[in-house]
Amino acid sequence: MKLDEAPNLNYAWAGLIIEELVRSGVTCFCIAPGSRSSPLTVSAAKHSKVKTIVHYDERGLAYFALGHVSISKHPAVLICSSGTAAANFFPAVVETSKKKLPLILLTADRPPELQHTGALQTIDQVKIYGNYVRWQTSLPAPDINIKPEVLLTTIDQAIFISKNPMPGPVHINCMFREPLAPDKTDFNGAAYLTSVNRWLHNGKVYTWYTAGEQFTGISGDSQVVSIINNTKRGIIVVGKLGSVEEQQAVIRLSEKLDWPVFPDIVSGLRMHPHANIIHYYDQVLLSECYLKKYVIDTVLHLGGRITSKRWYQYMEKQRPENYITVLGHSLRNDPLHIVSIRIKAKIRDFIESLLSGVNVNPQQTDDHLRFLQEASKSVGRVVTDFTERLTGVNEINAARVISQLIPENHGLFLANSMPVREMDMYVIPTGKLITIGGNRGASGIDGTVATACGFAQALNSTTTLLIGDLAFLHDLNSLALVKTLKKPLIIVVFNNDGGGIFSFLPIANSPGAADIFDRYFGTPHGLEFSGAAGMFGLDYAAPKTNKEFEEIYQMALESEKSLIIEIKTQRKENYQLHRDLQEKIKTKINKMI
Repeated sequence: MKLDEAPNLNYAWAGLIIEELVRSGVTCFCIAPGSRSSPLTVSAAKHSKVKTIVHYDERGLAYFALGHVSISKHPAVLICSSGTAAANFFPAVVETSKKKLPLILLTADRPPELQHTGALQTIDQVKIYGNYVRWQTSLPAPDINIKPEVLLTTIDQAIFISKNPMPGPVHINCMFREPLAPDKTDFNGAAYLTSVNRWLHNGKVYTWYTAGEQFTGISGDSQVVSIINNTKRGIIVVGKLGSVEEQQAVIRLSEKLDWPVFPDIVSGLRMHPHANIIHYYDQVLLSECYLKKYVIDTVLHLGGRITSKRWYQYMEKQRPENYITVLGHSLRNDPLHIVSIRIKAKIRDFIESLLSGVNVNPQQTDDHLRFLQEASKSVGRVVTDFTERLTGVNEINAARVISQLIPENHGLFLANSMPVREMDMYVIPTGKLITIGGNRGASGIDGTVATACGFAQALNSTTTLLIGDLAFLHDLNSLALVKTLKKPLIIVVFNNDGGGIFSFLPIANSPGAADIFDRYFGTPHGLEFSGAAGMFGLDYAAPKTNKEFEEIYQMALESEKSLIIEIKTQRKENYQLHRDLQEKIKTKINKMI
C-alpha cells in the first residue's frame, strides 16, 4: 500500500508509523489480533519489508519479542488492541526494562470522547507501564490538521531512546476513530503528504540521531590501575556479557593479571576451557575452610548480576576493600552495598584501556589461583563420580547431559528457579561456544516458553529450553509459537510436581510452617505434559533413566522436529540428592586446604 494512496487518514498515519520504523531498521513486528489496532496491523502486514509474528496471547507475544531482541539487539515492535490487551504486555515490559533491551510498544486506543465513558475495551492506557518504559507518548486520534512530520519525528525519537543512553522499552499509545478498516473515503493522501514529499521518495529516516561514547579510557596513573597493580589477591567475577569479543577480552585480562575468573552461566564463559576459568566456583564456595583461608583484596565485577547466591554470601562475609563494578549503563548493581568504584563503560572498551596500564601478574603472592584451579577440577571429578552411580533420571544429570551433548553454535535457554541454577552449578566445561539466554532481569518464571521461542527465532538455530514444571504450566499457551520457528525447539521439563526450589529455602525446614509447606509452597499439581504435547502437535518423550534421556536428547538434536522431554522427579529426593553431593564436595575441598 503506497502512502500517498492511503484509503483514509487512519491508514495514512499508521502507514507513516510503520514506514519510519522500517526505515529505522525494524523488521520484526509482533502482532496480536484486535479491532482498534486494525490500521497498524494492516499497514504492517502489507509492508514488503516487514516480518510478522501473530499470536493470540498478548502476554506470550510480548515475551516472544523480548526473546527476539535479546539476540538481535535491535528493537522489535509490539502491536495490540485497546484495553487489557495492552495490560498483558506489562510483565514482559518489566523484564525488558530490567534487561535493558530495546522494544517499541504500539498500543491502539479509543479516542478521547470514549475515555471514561464506560465504552467497551477502554481503560486509561496513558503511562500504563509506569517507570518501566524509557519514554512514552500518546498520539491524538488522526487529525488532518496535524502534519505528518509529527509522526515521523515521534518515531525517530522513540527508536533513539529505545537504544540510548540505556536501552529499554518505549510506549506509543495510538488513538484511532472509525473507520478502522481500509475503506476508501474522500481523503487525499498525496495532498496530505506534501510537506514530507522529499522524505517520501528518499528512503531515509526523517531525523537521524547520533550518540557519542562517554567512556574516555583509564590512564596509567588512575585509581583503578593503582588498586589492581597493588592487589595481592583478586578475583574477576563475570555476569552477563554482550558478545564473544567481550568474552575474549575477559580472558586476555585474566591472563595478564593471572587472576581467577568466576563465570556466571549467562556470561558465556562457564563452558570455556581456559585454565583461569574456575568452572565450579559456586561449589568451591561450599567449603568453610576455603572461605577462612583466602581473604580477597579486590573484586573486579564485569557485567550483570550473578546467579550464585553463595557468591553474594561470600562477599557479605569478606566485604573486600575494593569492589570495582563495570557496566554499560548507569543503574546500580550493588545489592550488598559494597561497591567502591563504579565504572560506566562497555566491557570490551574498559578492558582494552585497562590492559595498557596494569602490570603483568601484579602483586599476586600466593597459591590462590592454583588452588582454585585444582579445587574446581576436583569438584568436577566428585560430581562425575557421584552422578555416574545414579541410574534413575534426575535434574543434575540432565543438566550435565545437555551441556555435554549440545552442539557448537546451538542455543540454550534457561528458565528461572532450578534450571538456571542446575546449569550454573553443574554444567560440564566442554569448551563449546553456546549462545545462552534467560530472563535474568526481574527473574520471574512467567513467559519463559514465549521468550525461548523469540530467542530461537532470532538465533535461527536449534535451541534447547530447560524449564521447570511451574514455569511451563505458566506459559502453556505459548507452545502455539513453536510452530512459527524454522529450527526445532527441544523443551526439557523438570517435573517435580511443584515448586522444587522451595525445598532449598529456609521455609522448608521451619517448624512453624511444616503443616502448610506443601500446600502453599510445594504446590503439588499432579499433572504431566503428554496431553499438552498432543494438543499443540509436538512430539513427546518421558525417559525414566539417564541412559534413556541421553539417547532421546541426542536423537532430538539430530531431528528436524520440536519435542517435549519430560523428566519426572521427586522434590524430596531431588533435595536430598543435592545435599548428599554437596557434602561430598565440601569434604573434598576441606581436605585440600
